[in-house]
Amino acid sequence: MITVIVKFKLSEAITIQQAREIFLSTAPKYRGMPGLIRKYYFLDTDGITAGGIYLWESREDAGVLYTKEWKAFVYGKYGSDPELTYLDTPVVVDNVSNEIISNQ
Repeated sequence: MITVIVKFKLSEAITIQQAREIFLSTAPKYRGMPGLIRKYYFLDTDGITAGGIYLWESREDAGVLYTKEWKAFVYGKYGSDPELTYLDTPVVVDNVSNEIISNQ
């Protein structure tokens, strides 16, 4: 598994309520996406830094999303280029499903 942290800066601070509305407008496009296990949207306490934390089955699955077109979409929607950080994720503890998940 791989975790990708995507961060971008907003042109002006927004509230958590505004963030919720904006993020709900894009969330449906990620439902059922091949290889995507989970996505978390986030807004930093400064109201300016926002993004997503994605858990993927593989780096190849992640690479299907992060194209030039996707980066242009992020820029168009939020006004800045996304910064991506890739992290190997050998183990996940999921307390909702009561599982410990590990790919080999």
